[in-house]
Amino acid sequence: MTSLPADPTPAPHPGPSLELRILPSMAEFDAPAWDGLLALQQRPTPFMRHAYLQALEDSGSATAESGWQPCHLSLWQDDALVGACPMYLKSHSYGEYVFDFAWARAYAEHGLDYFPKAVIAVPFTPVPGSRLLVADDRFRAPLLHAATQFCEQQEISSLHLLFGATADLQAAEDIALMQRENVQFHWRNRDATQAGDAGPYADFDDFLAGLQQDKRKKIRQERRKVQTAGVTFRHACGSQISAADWDFFYRCYERTYLEHGNAPYLTPAFFAAMRTEMAENWLLFIAEREGHPIATSLIAIDAPGSGPRHAYGRYWGALERVDCLHFEACYYQPIEWCIRQGLQCFEGGAQGEHKMARALMPVRTPSAHWLAHAGFAQAVERYLARESQGMAEYQRALQEHSPLKHSQ
Repeated sequence: MTSLPADPTPAPHPGPSLELRILPSMAEFDAPAWDGLLALQQRPTPFMRHAYLQALEDSGSATAESGWQPCHLSLWQDDALVGACPMYLKSHSYGEYVFDFAWARAYAEHGLDYFPKAVIAVPFTPVPGSRLLVADDRFRAPLLHAATQFCEQQEISSLHLLFGATADLQAAEDIALMQRENVQFHWRNRDATQAGDAGPYADFDDFLAGLQQDKRKKIRQERRKVQTAGVTFRHACGSQISAADWDFFYRCYERTYLEHGNAPYLTPAFFAAMRTEMAENWLLFIAEREGHPIATSLIAIDAPGSGPRHAYGRYWGALERVDCLHFEACYYQPIEWCIRQGLQCFEGGAQGEHKMARALMPVRTPSAHWLAHAGFAQAVERYLARESQGMAEYQRALQEHSPLKHSQ
């Protein structure tokens, strides 16, 4: 990996009276200052909290040894922190969920080094949200521009801002970064604009009533299969999740990765930190049969009082095979919980057209990219123009297969 400069302030400065400092660890930041900036942003998520990012490093999950060398940006005006973002130097493209493997191959075929590259992202976490944390919108573009300057100075091939919020993508457009679109699938609670004065869904049956008959029938059939198999569910939230529950979850999570031939990205130490440092942001569903746990689904949630709340499907695993158990644990149980608690949105994670049949609808998830090599930048820009046209057609086709009744 690239060695960080001994001087934490690379020149040129990002603007008059502004100073950029590169910090090699989240531990270098004052946690309240970081979280204070996060609270000001358009779309804060739990995954951008200082405790979450620090836990990734302390647990060995996101480190130089795992191919995620912390190289975080901080922007200062006098002695005040006015901007910050998590940035990593990468020696591979895994754990990002915005796929640039073809770009790396093209570089290699031309005898060029694509790695290390820089990413402004939350490792292993394809959740849209604010990435550029600023005290004022006027600092957003300078912060991102400073990142590209740093990459130029360090001869880093490229910079990639992944799953940013609208304000972040606007800053990227302001400094002429290339933009790319992908699609995720999110469930949204009903609001007054969808159904007059009906308001949010009253219960799961009320939600099903808004679906086309064949989709409604399919979901009921899938839920019935799990019930007929003798599976019941319990859930625990925050401090109610016991140490035994966390341990069982990790067994299931680890097994899912190992069954696919890979070690899990996240270590037990990471989840131990989540239990102690961010318990209020986690919800665990436990599937049981004959009194024994057989599967789990771990959901992240926005803390109460943080505005319209979202839930985020994150990790799942099972020790026994039951038909449709995945759908029940990962979609139907969380959606039912969100309805009861009045949450606005449940984000189902990366990829998966099958989620549409469960009423998770397509949502744009843009990213922004800068490449140092002018020739490759032009080639990628042409490629992205064609890809964007195809993605627009794909999204239109998805909308034509909406499971919702046309009145919605």
